[in-house]
Order: sequence, then structure tokens, then C-alpha cells
Amino acid sequence: MNEIWVFAEQRDGALQNVSLELLSKGRELAAQSGYTLCALLLSENGEALAPELFAYGASKVYVADSPRFAYSQNDWFGEAVCRAVREQKPEILLFGATSVGRSLAPTVAAALHTGLTADCTGLEFDSEKKILLQTRPAFGGNIMATITCENHRPQMSTVRANVFKRTRVDGASGTIVRLGIDISDVPERMHRVSATKEAGDDANLAEAKVIVSGGRGIGGPEGFGLVRKLADALGGSVGASRATVDAGWISPLHQVGQTGKTVCPKLYVALGISGAIQHLAGMQSSDTIVAVNKDPSAPIFEVADIGIVGDLNEVVPEIVRALEARRA
Repeated sequence: MNEIWVFAEQRDGALQNVSLELLSKGRELAAQSGYTLCALLLSENGEALAPELFAYGASKVYVADSPRFAYSQNDWFGEAVCRAVREQKPEILLFGATSVGRSLAPTVAAALHTGLTADCTGLEFDSEKKILLQTRPAFGGNIMATITCENHRPQMSTVRANVFKRTRVDGASGTIVRLGIDISDVPERMHRVSATKEAGDDANLAEAKVIVSGGRGIGGPEGFGLVRKLADALGGSVGASRATVDAGWISPLHQVGQTGKTVCPKLYVALGISGAIQHLAGMQSSDTIVAVNKDPSAPIFEVADIGIVGDLNEVVPEIVRALEARRA
């Protein structure tokens, strides 16, 4: 069937933002391809979540309800998704690159004997060849590779959170299709004993509206004092490049980039960050990017909306003073 499916991941009855981002992008892919955009929802009570999926672009929501779908269990979810795909035969199947998606998608791809492109940062549709163009960093992030799956279906990708922007259309509606999937015959090889949320510090980067990140150019771990001062003045969170995390200057929870977190704040300030492709892959979709670097040829200036060439130890204190004066 000429359909694009987005796996609608939910936790504790709440849809994950990455699924809504994929539906928003899926709306563009559906327009390019002429296919129908659908969501696949495995839940205890999927029908209650359908209106939200319609609002973000789904024309059809496939629902499979079962007490076994209250939380993610890879054997159960994998078999349910495979049975749904074999029955309905979608052209494209997209997952968020979450802990759930990164486990579930390869399970499904292997069972269906099709390809999978992981951690995509770009998706487009080739209308002439009728194939999905899946772009992701490769070779340690030194190049961007566009990968296709021409001979097998469905075409499958996982996509990191905050790569695409969410666009909601209130009042949108669609069709709910109930799938009669019975997985009572699937053994329970794993049993969840308990669930504990990860304890972290203030590095809630995924939802931050303002992020100030430090790179190797801040000079050392003490340089993050200046980064934090600007972040506090802007009411934002502290981010970091991989180089500073690898050097032990700051916790990995703050890392932005291909091997860290993908972010999409309204304002991203890069201090002493050169702009390697690995870092750009994690923040280039930010609404406004401000870069401060003493090297005028730094790649970060190619994506920055505002670039300041100068010593951040001189520039940042002036910005902080101006912000404090404005607030006063």
C-alpha cells in the first residue's frame, strides 16, 4: 500500500515528541510522494491518543490495543509491528531514534528482511524513483551519506529527536483502523521488574529554549563558569562539544552533537566551538544560532545567524553586562 507509517511511541500514556516531529516531516513526504501518512500505535488505550496524531498530520491511525502494550517490551512490540506490516504492506516505516526505537527498528528490519538507516538527520522523497532518501552522518561524522533501499520494503529509518520541527493543525481529523493483532502466543522472555527515571543534573537540553554551549576554545573546565554565567543571564541551559566532554571538563549529559544530544532551541549560542560536522548535526536546526570564536574561518560561522569574531573572555562578559543592565 502507498502509505508512510510513523511508529507512534508512547510512554505512560503520553506520546513522545519525536513521533510528533516525524509526523510533521511525514506530512512533507506524503505531499512529495502522494502517499498517505499513517501512524502505528501500540497501546493499552490507543484510541484516546489518536486525536493528537491527527493534529500532527496522520490521515489514518492504525491501533492495536493490548495490556501487553502498556510499556515497551521488544519481543512483543517487534512481533506486533511485523504482523501489522505484513498485513498492510506500507512503503515506508519511520521510528524515533530513542532507546525504544533503536532496539525495536533493527528487530523489525531483520525479521522483515529489509534495510534500515539509523540516526538519520534528513529525509526526502525521490518522486522519480519512488524511493526515500535517508541522510545521516557517516565515517565518524566526517561526511553526510544519503542511503536508499531500492529493492526491499518497507524502507525503514530511525530519526533522532529535535531534527524536525513539530507543526500542529488543530481540529484535524482522520480514520482509526483497529488491527486484530493477537500476540498472546509470543513468549515473555523478558520481564520488567521496575522502572526508574535517570537521575541527572540541570542538562535538560532536549526541551531547553535557550542553550549556551562551550567548546575547546573556552580553554579548560574553568571556562564553563563563563558559559554558565551567560546561560543564567539568558535563562538557558549549558551545552558542550564532544571535545570538552572527552577531556573531562564537563559531564556527558551536556554533550550536543552526533554522539550526544540533538537539540532545537529558539536560541543556540556556541562559545569557542569550531563547528565540526559532528557538532552541527546536533544543533543546526536551532531557530537562531549565535557563534563567538576568535578564528574568522571557523566552520561554525557558515551556519550562524550572528557571528562574533573575538576573544570570548572579552565578548561574553560584555554580553552578560548588557543583559543585566537591560533587566535592571
